[in-house]
Amino acid sequence: MARFRIKSFGDEAVVFDTASGDTHFLAPFTLALFQLVQNNPGLSVHELEAVLMSEIELPGSTHLSALTQESLASLRQLGLLEIP
Repeated sequence: MARFRIKSFGDEAVVFDTASGDTHFLAPFTLALFQLVQNNPGLSVHELEAVLMSEIELPGSTHLSALTQESLASLRQLGLLEIP
């Protein structure tokens, strides 16, 4: 049984953590990052950013590195991510 169950609503989703019983809302960028890490657990932060940059269009004023770091911290705080 997979630890995380995802229910998508357009480009947003909720993630149910079967280990903790918690459900969390993920905004589009955080969802993309979460799925990328789940599918490629060995990628470094710089590699994650490179993939995200090629797959996601961000507003011109958005700083990818800061957004990635904030989203990774959020995922860790929620208990959805242990690495990177």
